[in-house]
Amino acid sequence: MTETINRQILLASRPQGAVTPDNFRLVETVLPPLQDGQVRVRNHFLSLDPYMRGRMNDGKSYAAPQPVGEVMIGGTVGEVVASRNGHWQVGDHVGAMFGWQEFGTSDGSGLQKVDASAIPLSAYLGVVGMPGVTGWYGLNRILKPVAGETVVVSAASGAVGSVVGQLAKRHGCRVVGIAGGAEKCSYVKDELGFDACVDYKAGDVLGGLKAAAPQGIDGYFDNVGGPTLDAAMVLMNAFGRIAVCGAIAGYDGAPLVMKYPTLILISRLKVEGFIVSEHMEVWPEALGQLGGLAASGQLKYRESVAEGLQSAPEAFIGLLKGRNFGKQVVKLI
Repeated sequence: MTETINRQILLASRPQGAVTPDNFRLVETVLPPLQDGQVRVRNHFLSLDPYMRGRMNDGKSYAAPQPVGEVMIGGTVGEVVASRNGHWQVGDHVGAMFGWQEFGTSDGSGLQKVDASAIPLSAYLGVVGMPGVTGWYGLNRILKPVAGETVVVSAASGAVGSVVGQLAKRHGCRVVGIAGGAEKCSYVKDELGFDACVDYKAGDVLGGLKAAAPQGIDGYFDNVGGPTLDAAMVLMNAFGRIAVCGAIAGYDGAPLVMKYPTLILISRLKVEGFIVSEHMEVWPEALGQLGGLAASGQLKYRESVAEGLQSAPEAFIGLLKGRNFGKQVVKLI
């Protein structure tokens, strides 16, 4: 019998500042035969997400650090290629958390069957996956938008921000995005339908937001933290809401000191951080809505696709530097 080789990318060391290729190691292992009850999946796509950077550190966080010497964490979608479990058949398409590797083996738990007939398989890592549900939850459960309000979204062209803005428009809000570069801002306005977009690379986020949100900001979805959050805070209306999803500006160790914390009191703001995996009760409703909108073409998305497992480290580094456009995935097959 021919042995099956599984290529994997491990966390080789913890970053000291910015992530480098030396923090990863590509290895090959021989897959053992399946045991009774097990399922083997050939991963087709791997998800790259900003949260992974925080897990690479050995510090206090909402989840345990990524162990050094083990396969990098990450969402995957793929196809069952062998099964000794009656609940899973060869040919089933599944989502899982197999991480940065070409094959995954499971006892049947942790797998979610997905339908690739109406929605591309890779979309289950983005608009109809964890990023989409993250945007849905932050908007609907924290920002709770009302028609006529102004909602601002940072990292607006990304996998999460693009969903937030499009859903906010469906609520009848004025939606302002923040993105890096003229091309991304054009996409946010012309393709996603935002009312305006501020190019943070132009250097004056506060001035851009003042012009784009003349009535102030009622809801702010924050993926970035740092100076971008400070600028939004200045323009928050009384009783505004801020959903804190990420702080990518500080993932490489830069200090994130809030300049205007007293504005939380002065403007009576609601500021709430959240981790979407702690709210599994909303996933069926959120995925039902997102899947319907994506299948009908009413929810638009864009992907950056890196080819081959070996490309994952550089693609991840690029993601952290804002080089991706939309959801970043790695195509494995």
